[in-house]
Amino acid sequence: MHTLVGPDHYVPFIVIGRARRWGFGRLMLLTFACGLGHVFSSVVIGLVGIALGKSLSHLQGVEEMRGAWAGWALILFGAGYGAWGLWRALRGKHPAHAHLHPDGTIHRHGHDHPAQAEHPPVHEHPHAEGEPQSWRSLTPWVLFIVFVLGPCEPLIPLFFASALAGSFDEVLLVTLGYCAATLAAMHVLVAACWLGLRKISLGPLERFSHVLAGGVVLLSGVGMVFFDL
Repeated sequence: MHTLVGPDHYVPFIVIGRARRWGFGRLMLLTFACGLGHVFSSVVIGLVGIALGKSLSHLQGVEEMRGAWAGWALILFGAGYGAWGLWRALRGKHPAHAHLHPDGTIHRHGHDHPAQAEHPPVHEHPHAEGEPQSWRSLTPWVLFIVFVLGPCEPLIPLFFASALAGSFDEVLLVTLGYCAATLAAMHVLVAACWLGLRKISLGPLERFSHVLAGGVVLLSGVGMVFFDL
């Protein structure tokens, strides 16, 4: 329920993955990495807090502060990504593709060329329109950092109570159970929405898909900061 009512847990993956045309495997890998960082960052804070003798209310205050940081990080990331998407769309740059001529020569040009006799209908398209940038791009790392900042508020009281009782088997079970439930919910939601959205064409608005994605991420951050989602 914590994952379901918090759109920040899955919306950024869905809209960014749709805009960048990420494949299913890549999207699931990023979702798994971010979900793991999201849960275990709270576990580390809980362990440090207990070791230092901090109270539950103090740890919950730290988690609330982290939630505000994560929300503002999503707002800034969404605004920056949307601005980049707008610049990219207005620049009007179309992805290039290669023409394979019958004589074996290949040349590259944009998709907006007029039909000409010297351009035969034999094409080789090594780069599909809207293909994402390299996996080593900045976007996945920013999402990972934002999710590490984000707190798991329901986990702290459960974890804290088990740790103070000295039941470390229970601490392990609580942590693994919460982690499994969170990751499962994130993956189901992201996968279902990704499979649905990939079949929807935005038509003329496709060139503004990055702008729309940035706007949705920004709204997710607004929901976290101002509406406690």
